[in-house]
Amino acid sequence: MKIGYVKISERGEMNRLLAGLAADLAAEGVALAGAVQHDIECAPEGKCDMDLQILPAGPVVRISQNLGKDSRGCRLDPVALEQAVGLTEAQLNDAAPKLVIINKFGKHEAEGRGFRSTIALALELEVPVLVGVNETNFAAFQDFTGGAAEQAGDSPAALRAWLAT
Repeated sequence: MKIGYVKISERGEMNRLLAGLAADLAAEGVALAGAVQHDIECAPEGKCDMDLQILPAGPVVRISQNLGKDSRGCRLDPVALEQAVGLTEAQLNDAAPKLVIINKFGKHEAEGRGFRSTIALALELEVPVLVGVNETNFAAFQDFTGGAAEQAGDSPAALRAWLAT
């Protein structure tokens, strides 16, 4: 079982790092599965649309919903997230990926939903997994992996070094 994580606190940096790695690996012909997030700034107050690109070249699924300018609740669209999970798992089952990249082990994954099943399936199939995780959900991620996840780093070079091990 090989599972690594990326933990970066700067807003949007983890998404850019994982999406960049996925693009570089795909350009090199590496078979991928998973999902990477692209944030599209859409408001001065910093709210953004969250789009998941299903790897390797699948559709883009918008997983955020517009709740209005005065909303304070979670903008994640759980139906769209589960759609992205289904598309990702289909790709994982149909292709023979060398790596699965999951943009985030977030609240839904910590609660047993979201990409949690995808990560488990990839590990069951003995496909290495690289996951983004934030401090809020890190303990749940560690519990889920039984402490087996390795810190893969926070730069393209570090991620490449982790992949080579």
